[in-house]
Amino acid sequence: MRNVVPNHVNCIYVRQPKALGLGHAVLCAKPAIGDEPFAVVLPDDIVESEQSGCLKQMTEACAQIGGSVIGVEKVPMEEVSSYGVVSVDNEERHLSKIHHIVEKPPVDEAPSNLAVIGRYILQPEIFNILENTSSGAGGEIQLTDAIEELAQQQSVHAFQFDGIRYDCGSKMGFLKATVQYALKHPELGEDFADYLKTL
Repeated sequence: MRNVVPNHVNCIYVRQPKALGLGHAVLCAKPAIGDEPFAVVLPDDIVESEQSGCLKQMTEACAQIGGSVIGVEKVPMEEVSSYGVVSVDNEERHLSKIHHIVEKPPVDEAPSNLAVIGRYILQPEIFNILENTSSGAGGEIQLTDAIEELAQQQSVHAFQFDGIRYDCGSKMGFLKATVQYALKHPELGEDFADYLKTL
């Protein structure tokens, strides 16, 4: 970490004492964040982009429009029940206002096929909402439920990023990411590609 983190950055570690959901995990970080906007990055989603990183794209969008920004991407309709899903002003725009967000809806009840990925820029007001959010899907404190309430109070936008997302929370997504990044590795890529051709 010392070789990666710039000198002006301090790392603070906060433990979630019980697995009570993503909303609870975010709430555990409140003492470290205070009254500032913040980003949530889930490590099981890797986003590869030729231009700029997903979070940088979202930060620029947030600076342009204000409020909170949630990373989303279109997924096959049959997969929506695995994600938080949003309804927005215009599904064809990169940046569009969120009207509703629902966690893991049945396919026939999903408001769209715009699925939330593990990238969020949130305003600190989310903490007060999380403190008063009761357990939702799976008996956990869902960040999705708190975002739904936040969207009724202030601007929350969905952002369709430029790039490829690998869902490393699934076995297939993890394997795809491993192969793609291995093929691009400056030292190993060529030999790895030759190996794959032998299979």
